[in-house]
Amino acid sequence: MNFMNELSHTYKMRSLPISFSRFMKISKIILPWLASITLCLLILGLILVIYSPDDYQQGMTVKIMYLHVPFAWLSTFCYITMSAAALGNLIWKYHLADVALKCGAPIGAIFTALALMTGALWGRPTWGTWWVWDARLTSVLILLFIYLAIILLGRAFDNQVKAARATAILTLVGFVNIPIIKFSVKWWNTLHQPASLLRAGGPTIDSAMLWPLITMLFCFVFMFIALYLMAMRNEINNRYIKILQIKKSRRAQQQDSSSCST
Repeated sequence: MNFMNELSHTYKMRSLPISFSRFMKISKIILPWLASITLCLLILGLILVIYSPDDYQQGMTVKIMYLHVPFAWLSTFCYITMSAAALGNLIWKYHLADVALKCGAPIGAIFTALALMTGALWGRPTWGTWWVWDARLTSVLILLFIYLAIILLGRAFDNQVKAARATAILTLVGFVNIPIIKFSVKWWNTLHQPASLLRAGGPTIDSAMLWPLITMLFCFVFMFIALYLMAMRNEINNRYIKILQIKKSRRAQQQDSSSCST
């Protein structure tokens, strides 16, 4: 009940913010296109992966790269997106930023967990072990814990405004881990190789492997955007339903009070 009272106070019992309505209209148009592009890229990417050559050292296990790299990139990209949303919530009080922050944490946690799992599957035949406590692996594991902490912190509050502020602060504090993940292979000796795709001298990957990787990367980027938009739409719908429940409850209370007075 405290949550409903806080929600009604936040939106002043009239309706959801205009930004929510605009987002719902725009996302409804964009989502079918995103789903179609994702499906096309997935089919093309799988075909390219099937016909891509094996590595001369790693053999077929190198094809795990086409999943692991997109998962790893999106795990950090999602956190950067959440950090921008946290700034928008704390500084400019954007309601949509609050929704983006709340919806990003579960998606980021899933992509981070998948990056760790595919990395372990790739590392076992390549390094001879499922896990090592090197800087890159440890910092990505910390990122997963940060995602989980944000999710739990958001659910620990009945007050929606306080939950949004607390999770925004934690998100910005945790952002210090992102450059550590990025530069860990340069700052410490790790089993991970340096960047081979986005680098000053150009990609070091052979074109026969580069194009399948780029295709799968774009596929998962579009999938990530689609999942993010769907999660935000679901959150907005839930808030709208709660507002309707509040209005219905207050109308019932008014009817009860009027009947008692008569």
